[in-house]
Amino acid sequence: MATLDKNAILAAHEGGKITMASTRAIRSREDLSVVYTPGVAEVSRAIAADPTLARRYTISGRCVAVISDGSAVLGLGNVGPRAAMPVMEGKCAIFKEFAGLDAFPIVLDVHDADGIIAAVRAIAPTFAAVNLEDIAAPTCFAVEERLQDLGIPVMHDDQHGTAVVVLAALLNAGRVVEKELARMRVVVVGAGAAGTAIAHMLAPRVADVVLADSHGLVCAARDDLNAPKRALLAVTNKRSVCGTLADALHGADVFIGVSKAGLLSPALVASMAPRSIVIAMANPVPEIMPDEARAAGAMVVATGRSDFPNQVNNALAYPGIFLGAINAGATRITDAMKLAAAQTIAGFVEVPAPDIIIPSIFSPDLARTIADAVARAWDEEHAAAPTHQASV
Repeated sequence: MATLDKNAILAAHEGGKITMASTRAIRSREDLSVVYTPGVAEVSRAIAADPTLARRYTISGRCVAVISDGSAVLGLGNVGPRAAMPVMEGKCAIFKEFAGLDAFPIVLDVHDADGIIAAVRAIAPTFAAVNLEDIAAPTCFAVEERLQDLGIPVMHDDQHGTAVVVLAALLNAGRVVEKELARMRVVVVGAGAAGTAIAHMLAPRVADVVLADSHGLVCAARDDLNAPKRALLAVTNKRSVCGTLADALHGADVFIGVSKAGLLSPALVASMAPRSIVIAMANPVPEIMPDEARAAGAMVVATGRSDFPNQVNNALAYPGIFLGAINAGATRITDAMKLAAAQTIAGFVEVPAPDIIIPSIFSPDLARTIADAVARAWDEEHAAAPTHQASV
């Protein structure tokens, strides 16, 4: 992949990456009378009498709010809301390009859970769904959990979009290394938003998951764990392993990194089980470079980068997940919907190989196929009262 010049990148973002376009031309007084006053009053009266009609007659039926406080942006950390805006615009462009959904970036200059929640509740009538993005842990956990009663899908993509794609990658990597998912021992390094969601996603499906943070392994013997990490102990670290990353990785089948560059040494990879799997997603530099991991014995290696094979990127998942949730009229995004998305993504690779365990985001109809699976999962969970609206 060619390296872009800094000035070329800045030029590509000149004026922003998204814009608003009208779906109705205004070329005459009659057009104006229909689009605006007096004609628009008929629509307002109809919605006032039946608020559900807003989804049919306004953008709120197909528009996603992409919301961030800029406290955990990509690999940059807390750069603030203004610096988060280019990333949120990029998310919106991906929503439009791959799922046909309108999306709007909203960056908030407030960084506590109560403030973010209040802001989202206040603007919710405008939107069909809310994509929380780049909000630091543990605040992101409280924000997402407390917004589940909003009546529209709310998902923190850094958590669940990442977890969905990791599960998809593991489903296919397991086929390559000839290991059953249920027998795999997994080590996840990084116990923030993404690491926590990955652990929750994998825990019921693998033999064991052990997490490591900057202070060591997440185990019951530690007295410095916050509430989300302590809650993870109910489903992870079944052997009560404490100590260092080396202690957890010895004989492990899978390493998953959502942490920092250079954390995984070749010696640690060599200590893993034969035919090991390494998914090193630190950006822009992974926990170990792919050639080093393979030389140390890893059979399948993935990163978060587009210039190496097997890019594990949440952009594979979230356009289709949100499209499916909106099309189904879902009020939230459930575990069954996430599982359906992961299985669908994995299924796009017919014959997995060491360098092909995950499809390209440019795979034809990927988002639409994920959306259909997600909508079916919602309908199956709510079979007594299907809630499909017209598909976007």
